[in-house]
Amino acid sequence: MDFRRLLSAPVTVLAMAGLLVSGCSSGGSAPASQSGASATGASTAGAATSAPAADLATYYGQKLSWRSCGAPGFQCSTMKVPLDYAKPSDGDIKLAVSRKKATGPGKRIGSLLVNPGGPGGSAIDYLQQYAGIGYPAAVRARYDMVAVDPRGVARSQPVECLTGKQMDAYTEVDQTPDNAGETKKLTASLKEFAQGCEKHSAKILPHVSTVDAARDMDILRGILGDKKLNYVGASYGTFLGATYAGLFPARVGRLVLDGAMDPSLTSLQMNRDQTAGFETAFKSFAADCIKHKDCPLGTTSVADASHRLEAFFSRLDAKPIPTGQSRKLGESLATTGVISAMYDEGSWPQLRTALTHAMAGNGAALLALSDSYYERDSKGKYANLMYANAAVNCLDLPPAFKSPAAVTKALPSFEKASPVFGKGFAWAALNCSYWPLHATGTAHRITAKGAAPIVVVGTTRDPATPYKWAKSLAAQLSSGTLLTYDGDGHTAYGRGSDCIDTAINKYLLDGTPPKNGKKCS
Repeated sequence: MDFRRLLSAPVTVLAMAGLLVSGCSSGGSAPASQSGASATGASTAGAATSAPAADLATYYGQKLSWRSCGAPGFQCSTMKVPLDYAKPSDGDIKLAVSRKKATGPGKRIGSLLVNPGGPGGSAIDYLQQYAGIGYPAAVRARYDMVAVDPRGVARSQPVECLTGKQMDAYTEVDQTPDNAGETKKLTASLKEFAQGCEKHSAKILPHVSTVDAARDMDILRGILGDKKLNYVGASYGTFLGATYAGLFPARVGRLVLDGAMDPSLTSLQMNRDQTAGFETAFKSFAADCIKHKDCPLGTTSVADASHRLEAFFSRLDAKPIPTGQSRKLGESLATTGVISAMYDEGSWPQLRTALTHAMAGNGAALLALSDSYYERDSKGKYANLMYANAAVNCLDLPPAFKSPAAVTKALPSFEKASPVFGKGFAWAALNCSYWPLHATGTAHRITAKGAAPIVVVGTTRDPATPYKWAKSLAAQLSSGTLLTYDGDGHTAYGRGSDCIDTAINKYLLDGTPPKNGKKCS
């Protein structure tokens, strides 16, 4: 699974294949890797980094027509890419692109492409609402800030699956089945989700892998006239960036991979690690909560707070509570609401208040947190975040589980990883089992031999992308350098650490990476 993103401040992620979103991870929640090409080996990377083949030359040579859009100073356009890189003559798709030109002073370095994660997060929204106005002025002065919504996401041939009412029902399904009947309802909802995606998005669905998106980024690099790709990716965006580096190591410029994912992990390993990550984050929240006299989980100990939350979820499982609207708050929506606040410690006061109200019988505030996580608006319309998340994740990696029986067998390991969230996370990871397409990617190491230095950033108590993933990715990359933030929340750049921001800014502006192993707080 992969519960989700920083969008409240910047953005962030979904990573797996269950409930979670990684940075901004789905019907499952996690991400992973490839389609036609592979990011695993030097031979494939070598082939990918040669001059564009004749059948791709027209894509690399296209000229973009820019127009004003969104906030003042931003421009938008569309670019064409092949639907199927194995058969470029089979037709094109259009991807939405946005930029904000370098403001000066100082010599322009080039373009800086940004991606907030997901998969499924809108890079254009991230650019226009945060990166293009909130990144350090010195960075924005010398880079054209650029984003492309990846194929299948937001403005770029979005994957669609369910109606708003169908999605409401899907999010309310019991994720912790206690008997055969509840298990049947859960699997039926997962099948309906997958069938809806196939029905409404059959053309694009086989072509939304991370490798496809990485190839699209290289075409954009060429269109923009940059010899090398400069890039900041958060959460799932780190997997996208690492995949690019594996395919095109000679074209790597300055890459920052913040809140890193580990491409060598299977979906099962990733989901279980993420489960433990959210347990770590919840313990940090609980340790802070019990210091407040009004903590709804008590004021005695973290263990007691955990037991109280588990008991509350159990009560909701048996009897959902009112929210002031037609939807009630049950265990599944409440869990999502709690999870959403784990991405950013700035959300902890809001979660305390929401839990206080919910434990008193009013679930409105906790439902609002859940709706924010799912990107559901007040009219009941959902963004395509969760649809794209599942579509990418289920192509990138084989499913974590092949059957409900396999989930049941794995439950002890998930519940050990997180007594609070383990059971729900395990069942959420079943989603790709019913996907209409076989995965085109597998777990693999990415070395990107020959690439320029790549900065990998890890946060020690990151819920969605556990710190050990950053250590693993930095070790895999032949030119990886690890930058550590000792803190809470998902990702590190732009979240309050002068040490982190100074190190990354220096790298982006003069190409000097921090010393491998540098630690910040």
